[in-house]
Amino acid sequence: MIKTKHHFIIYPLFRWLTRYLLKRNFTSISINGNFIDNGKALLVISNHISWWDGFWVEYINQKIIHRKMYFMMLEDQLKKHWYFQYTGGYSIKKKSKDIIESINYTIQLLKDHQNIVLMFPQGEIKSVYNNIIHFENGINRIIKDCSPDLQVLFVACFPEYLSDPKPNVFIYLKNYSIENLRKSNIESEYNLFFNEALNMQKSKSI
Repeated sequence: MIKTKHHFIIYPLFRWLTRYLLKRNFTSISINGNFIDNGKALLVISNHISWWDGFWVEYINQKIIHRKMYFMMLEDQLKKHWYFQYTGGYSIKKKSKDIIESINYTIQLLKDHQNIVLMFPQGEIKSVYNNIIHFENGINRIIKDCSPDLQVLFVACFPEYLSDPKPNVFIYLKNYSIENLRKSNIESEYNLFFNEALNMQKSKSI
């Protein structure tokens, strides 16, 4: 697998570029819901609908979370976009023994209280119009083996043009207890959250 390193020049540039690109390409970004911080490491689980997803979560990080961000990427994509390796990106390779190494690396990152780790358990970009989110294997192992005080934040993102020439982005957040997630099915819990967010979003579009 490809591990990450926050470069002292590239990472601050990436944070600035995030703000610049979002301001240039979107009319507005609206955050709905609250992040309740217990001071521990944070695992963010989000839907995966576009190239912009990581930038939207980094925007949330800069606005309300304030942690050093890490994110898992498919290895072929990380090799193609090599610069993400120096902004927190690390790799996972499907159908490979390296998956175990990537999962263990994620668990190690989540032992540091200063870190936020972003994961897209869908494994690949899917249409925003899907209302059932299917998770790849691996997320349950991370939930099982991480510290019981780990923070978990569900995120759902929906771009809408409405009456504007550039899209608006509506982001929904919800905190979850890792202990409750261990007792239930994380995919089912995320789908309940996602459909609640989707219904709220539909009411904005009427």
